[in-house]
Amino acid sequence: MQKLIIALVVIVVSSAILGCSGSVQSAGKVDAQGFVALFNGKDLSGWLIGPDNAWIVRDGVLTVRRDMDGKEHNFDYLWTKDTYGDFILDLEFKVIEGTNSGIFLRTSDLKDPVYTGIEVQVCSSYGRDKLSKQGTAGAIYDCLEPAKNVIKKPGEWNRCTLTCKGSRVKVVLNDEQVIDMDLDRWTTPHKNWDGTDNKFGRALKDFARVGHIGLQDHGRPVEYRNIRVKRL
Repeated sequence: MQKLIIALVVIVVSSAILGCSGSVQSAGKVDAQGFVALFNGKDLSGWLIGPDNAWIVRDGVLTVRRDMDGKEHNFDYLWTKDTYGDFILDLEFKVIEGTNSGIFLRTSDLKDPVYTGIEVQVCSSYGRDKLSKQGTAGAIYDCLEPAKNVIKKPGEWNRCTLTCKGSRVKVVLNDEQVIDMDLDRWTTPHKNWDGTDNKFGRALKDFARVGHIGLQDHGRPVEYRNIRVKRL
């Protein structure tokens, strides 16, 4: 009887270990929709981190823990190890009042992300009537304001789906398409297609079409979860 009990315990424990192992591995597998999870909900596996990394995982969510100084911690963004060209990125984010972050697409130089990547603005713009290229959630930072300000109240989760295909960048925020951008229309350094100025010394049409996906640490609180990507 004692040997039987021991054998049963071994089987149960082994099954539990295999079950946990399978759940971790499933994060890197292709799901029924063709997406692969970039975040396993447990740690920073699969991501590149900086020397002063402040990203942590808390209750299954990615967040920043540092003295909230509002500075651009350019060397401490969270980056995918792989690079992506044509893809769909699907994730959820949560902001509070004062949040300033961004989702970076096709970033070619991780030492100079704000000038070599396309940033989708993540901020607490709830309730603002004026649309902005810099201060409205869903904007392509400094280049194109969103069609609508559809971010939810601070403290609520927002779903964001970003599509990059060739020269086209599309942003769907909370089931509303807010950006449909053709990078080939940005033909002049420091100029947007509508004649307004931007910070980029290189025309956006000449930006790399393949690069890293990143999450910005701008020294402000922000949370991300359910991050997945599908190559096109």
